Amino acid sequence: MPPVFPMLTVLSMFYYMCLRRRARTATRGEMNSRRAIESNTRALPINVEIVQYAKEVLDFSSHYGSENSMSYTMWNLAGIPNVYPSSGDFTQTAVFRTYGTWWDHCPSARLPFKRTPTTFCSQDYVELAFEEPVYPTAVHILETYHPGAVVRILACSANPYSQNPPAEVRWEVLWSEAPTKVNGPQARQFTPSIKQINFPTNLIRLEVNSSLLDYYTELDAVVLHGVKERPVLSLKASMIDMNDIDEDEDEEKYGCGMDTLNKQFSIVALKEWPSNGYFDKLPYELIQLILSHLTVPDLCRLAQTCKLLYQHCCDPLQYIHLSLQPYWARINDTSLEHLQSRCALIQWLNLSWTGNRGAISVSGFSRFLKVCGSELVRLELSCGHFLNETCLEVITETCPNLQELNLSSCDKIPPQAFNHIAKVGSLKRLILYRTKVEQTALLSILNFCSELQHLSLGSCVMIEDYDLIASMMGAKCKKLRSLDLWRCKNITENGIAELASGCQLLEELDLGWCPTLQSSTGCFTNLARKLPNLQKLFLTANRSVCDTDIEELAANCTHLRQLDILGTRMIDNRVVLELNANFPNVFIKKSFTQ
Repeated sequence: MPPVFPMLTVLSMFYYMCLRRRARTATRGEMNSRRAIESNTRALPINVEIVQYAKEVLDFSSHYGSENSMSYTMWNLAGIPNVYPSSGDFTQTAVFRTYGTWWDHCPSARLPFKRTPTTFCSQDYVELAFEEPVYPTAVHILETYHPGAVVRILACSANPYSQNPPAEVRWEVLWSEAPTKVNGPQARQFTPSIKQINFPTNLIRLEVNSSLLDYYTELDAVVLHGVKERPVLSLKASMIDMNDIDEDEDEEKYGCGMDTLNKQFSIVALKEWPSNGYFDKLPYELIQLILSHLTVPDLCRLAQTCKLLYQHCCDPLQYIHLSLQPYWARINDTSLEHLQSRCALIQWLNLSWTGNRGAISVSGFSRFLKVCGSELVRLELSCGHFLNETCLEVITETCPNLQELNLSSCDKIPPQAFNHIAKVGSLKRLILYRTKVEQTALLSILNFCSELQHLSLGSCVMIEDYDLIASMMGAKCKKLRSLDLWRCKNITENGIAELASGCQLLEELDLGWCPTLQSSTGCFTNLARKLPNLQKLFLTANRSVCDTDIEELAANCTHLRQLDILGTRMIDNRVVLELNANFPNVFIKKSFTQ
């Protein structure tokens, strides 16, 4: 009779793996879709479900509305629904700044970072605080117009109302999906199937992608369902899929936590391999080209396989362009420290959305730039709320070759700090959307940064006299190609005249929601005659735009591709049809009902 001990050993090992797997599942509360467990998961009836609307809007990347109003702003997401279940365009909803793909086809469009993972498609976000921390069981999003933009829902371990900041801030993805086209603009309650997490939360983040939409998406409210005690999974939910054991081992090794990513960055101990296989026979440049298609985490993992690939994966040439925005939840001071040796030659750096809630300190950011900033040409820092005056000073001192700086929605930077930007005379692109830049600092920037080609001043509410700013642009910024003055409250026909006379290379101009501009002064006719290179013109919500203005644009701006006259009431359909007939490639946004 053959011995049974080998079989018992195999069974024992399998039983151990099952127990270990189940223990990890219970610890992390994570299940991936291949296990097909979510639909069978049932919390035992030991908790009463709590239903709550958002108490407060903590942060967001952009909104259609004004900083001094409630119309079309993200702040409308707080509290009970204002509109739902009605459908339509309502000012009481939350609306992001953009939609569609036409923003990517205008003169101010930026080149994408090539290493962005395909799973990251978020364009905007909003973070909502709720009264009670709960273990989420459902998230309802009330969409009232053109739904389908939400692509990711996340939960945070930090309690925004706690007096004691946590030692570690952890984000977990509750649900994610690629953008989808929704048939029809009607209102809906969007309730995706969410993942169970192992910590209570009262901080929910929505990320959106509006590229497939035909109009702005409008959100009315967010409802969080949850229980106070952690749900206990039924036995059925603990069943193990044999095909998933190896994958989960990898998941444990290369998890989504911040510590795990930092370990990947810092790996230096390599296993001894007898050879590097056929890689020894390939030219160095060819291996570099192959590796250039990998994402940053994949590079870190590959670096652990053999010494040759470690050398390639840590080569600074692999980090000429580096976007850390897709990993915003995992980037901290330690991450930047580990990346320093690899980023000695970096030219493009994207730290947008990173570093908030103490993840990146001023000293950590400064240390990184002092080592890696000398070759920087492009620096993206959108929504970087850790930035202060010291950071801007370090940028100007350590990045002498900087040409592009994005500070969009960095609303924590004090007004006086923007004076430092004037020291970067090589700037060609500057994005100050929703910042507190003041007039004196901006005049200094315009005076010394005469190479500027793209400038965004949308929703900059601290500027007192936009006519003076426009005059300075006309005198100093002769190379300006795109200018965003969205919701500029006090520019007049005088400022427009100075701008049109001095910046005749302009191809893109956003004058949306500028109420002090009146067609009767001839300002729009003047623009059309003096700016023949215009490709994009926004005159959104200017009630005075008339047929004459459109006819002048048709006669003089033969390169026009995008025209926004949404909200105007004095334009005849005939004029618009004639413009479309003469320029079939022009995209026109127009409505008489707003």
